[in-house]
Amino acid sequence: MKLPVMQTVKCAALAVSAALMSLSASAADRIQGRVEAGGAPISGADVTLWLAGPGAPQKLAEAKTDADGGYDLALAGDGGGGVLYLIAKGGEAKLAASKGPNSAITLMATLGTEPPARVTVNEFTTVASAWTGAQFLNGAALSGDALGLRIAAGNAPNLVNLETGGLGSVILDPLNGPQTTTLAKLNTLGLLLSACVTALPDACDKLFDAATPPGGAAPADTLSAAQNIARHPWSQADKIFGLLDELYPVPAGKRYRDVALIPYLTFAPSAWTLSLVYAGGGYSGVGGIAIDGEGAMWSNNNFMVGSQTTIFEQFGGGVSKFAPNGRPLSPPITGYLGGGVDSAGWGVAISADDKVWVTSLIGSTISVFDRKTGKPLSPEAGYNFGGKLGQMQGVIVTPNGDVWALDNGHDQIVHLPQGDAAKGRILGRTVDGEPVDGALKVKAPFGLAIDQQDRIWVTNSGSNTVTRFPASDPGAAVEFEVGYSPHAIAIDSKGNAWVANSIGHPGAMEKLAFIKEKLKAKVGSLEGSMSDEERAAKGWIDLFSIADRYPGGDVSMIRADGAVLGPFDAGKSMNGAWGVSIDGDDNVWISNSMSHTVTQLCGVRTETCPPGLATGDPISPSGGYIGGLQTVTGIALNPAGDVWVANSWNQTDVGFSEAPDEALSTRFAANSTVVFFGLAKPVGTPLIGPAKAQ
Repeated sequence: MKLPVMQTVKCAALAVSAALMSLSASAADRIQGRVEAGGAPISGADVTLWLAGPGAPQKLAEAKTDADGGYDLALAGDGGGGVLYLIAKGGEAKLAASKGPNSAITLMATLGTEPPARVTVNEFTTVASAWTGAQFLNGAALSGDALGLRIAAGNAPNLVNLETGGLGSVILDPLNGPQTTTLAKLNTLGLLLSACVTALPDACDKLFDAATPPGGAAPADTLSAAQNIARHPWSQADKIFGLLDELYPVPAGKRYRDVALIPYLTFAPSAWTLSLVYAGGGYSGVGGIAIDGEGAMWSNNNFMVGSQTTIFEQFGGGVSKFAPNGRPLSPPITGYLGGGVDSAGWGVAISADDKVWVTSLIGSTISVFDRKTGKPLSPEAGYNFGGKLGQMQGVIVTPNGDVWALDNGHDQIVHLPQGDAAKGRILGRTVDGEPVDGALKVKAPFGLAIDQQDRIWVTNSGSNTVTRFPASDPGAAVEFEVGYSPHAIAIDSKGNAWVANSIGHPGAMEKLAFIKEKLKAKVGSLEGSMSDEERAAKGWIDLFSIADRYPGGDVSMIRADGAVLGPFDAGKSMNGAWGVSIDGDDNVWISNSMSHTVTQLCGVRTETCPPGLATGDPISPSGGYIGGLQTVTGIALNPAGDVWVANSWNQTDVGFSEAPDEALSTRFAANSTVVFFGLAKPVGTPLIGPAKAQ
């Protein structure tokens, strides 16, 4: 073993210098480990420890690997709170087909804020680091928003074990290893990088050609190739997969490739995304989701874990919270309860004063929780305006602190000035079919947003319209025609409203009205005594029976001046468009409930899109992004560029049965959420007003 190499660090950034100078030299730590590929050492590689933050990364220590690939780094302190990472460059792989150093070798391991005692740097750590940190990497330099970097670093160990260089615990768990293609994708990507590192004939040239980004230059090393694929997972996906057969052909007379990493992909993926599935904390049958200021995800649980819930007999759940790395923080089974929550619906919003606002379906309430503790702050009965509210759905907090919520069951809007329920008012009511608040009239309102001009936008899921009104003058409302049964809505940086229309067929709404009339005639005298829950049950059956008959769904864009563009249908790949989010590049993300996919559309800033695409064109592959998704609802983006998607339903037939099979009776709800790493341009959280780049 060579003697450790010490290096005095002179940091250019004052904040980093101060942090390092404050640390005692006697508190020095060491990081030891090995650099390898294909399980064999890489000798003579330059290993450097870096500190990442908002500015240029700072070098903390460096060493060179010995004949066994070993290295030993000495450092003073822990980097003062930034994210630490290792870069290994050059060297000679023991498994190399030809002798001599390989300049194409660049491997990486993202360590987090605390220096581990031992780290293996290899193809797995490189893939994990490149995908989780895709939005912050520029070659071998990692930099960006401090929160986003911490989130990225916190997710890398879910994919890889930093100490051993093997697979991480989460990717191996029962929700991921046998249930998605993420494990096989990670192995396959590792094999392709390893082929270049070990200098298989033409491996680097072939990899770099396939990993060249649209309109960009070919990469020159393995880390740049990995980050190109991570940021453009749909680009040349078939060609990248084809390298597996070119570089590792199945030997004659054998069934499997002669490789160390198994299983590998058998079929070409539609995109080289890496996603993981998380569960726990009372998560069940989720509607809406939101990301808070620390990157934690909050979910509204329509159902309760383990309950025999159906559309006809619903056991409502509470609110769940997940850390940015997917670890559940809320109580198991129930999630956070109290404050009037009963079957938390679509609406969840986080305010600047650390409050979480939630709406309920069965409870017919608005509730509020403490973001830090999860304790309810609203009364035990919630805010229900004396029983005047029906099934509640969307909720937002505006930049001035007002709270707006939607009563989907009673066609109403609730306004809480500064979040004060005592000053709350109900808007949008009708008497004898006529609106009592000026021109304000809504029909099964579902999602809402506020734009840069302080105008409130409301989707009417019971029609094909969106309502807009000034927050200061709701009576001055106007309507826009969009697609059928619009649900979520989001505002981009230019003030355009993007609307997810859940039903695509032009005759769907007419068919819905016809079915409802038949239903009304069938229930007859029982109509007046039906509960909100029973009405909602019938409504869900209507909606999804139509969606089955008329598959589709699309997206509309309403410009700030009121012009309606679209519909955009992503090459007719959408089915049940439900949730919508805008990323830091103004690209648009749609969760498709019925097709179990996520669609990425080019937004209004086409310069941030792949060359040749126009506004509304799909960036994602024709079938959308997949991986662990079931019947999905909410979608939210975080400061690391991760895309969180809410699985809501699992076995729909169980939920639509009045007497489900006992063995299947708890399987209506989906009990997991899915995170796609580094796919989107990061956004600031919590979302208060239109999305902003982080």
